Amino acid sequence: MKTLKTIMAACLLFITVGTTAQNDKDKKIMKDAEHAKTMIMEKDAGFEKFFKNASGYVIFPNVGKGGLIVGGASGNGVVYENGKAVGMADLKELSVGLKAGGQAIVEVVFFETDEALAEFKEGNFEFGAEASAVAVDKGVSQNTNYSDGVIVLTMPKAGLMADISVVGQKFSYHKFKM
Repeated sequence: MKTLKTIMAACLLFITVGTTAQNDKDKKIMKDAEHAKTMIMEKDAGFEKFFKNASGYVIFPNVGKGGLIVGGASGNGVVYENGKAVGMADLKELSVGLKAGGQAIVEVVFFETDEALAEFKEGNFEFGAEASAVAVDKGVSQNTNYSDGVIVLTMPKAGLMADISVVGQKFSYHKFKM
């Protein structure tokens, strides 16, 4: 009986430590996401209209990309609905083409409608080769428009990468536990 209590206590401790570690990781990602939003707004204040008017958006503050001919990327982000954080997301990317190098970027995906956001939150959202990303720079927000209810913004943080490739991105969503 004493062994069973010890095992149960150890399991509870493991679960508590694991949950605390995940919460700490989520808090860091959320802090990084807010910092990334600030950096984007400093670069081009015109993007404020997207943050204000979108049904939702996801900020991936630290996406790591790399490859030589075949490449990949991954990152974790925060999902916002009507400006309020509602969950976490992760991004996985596979690409093939003329590419070499490594890079860290910020990626923001805006959803124009509730339907587009709901599709993302269902957990099977993907972008194919037809999706295009807008590089954040001064004045670019004036000519940026939604395509099929979605806009993807990217902003380099560090590294150097030459890239002409076919890319597929897959996302997953995890609602905050209440």
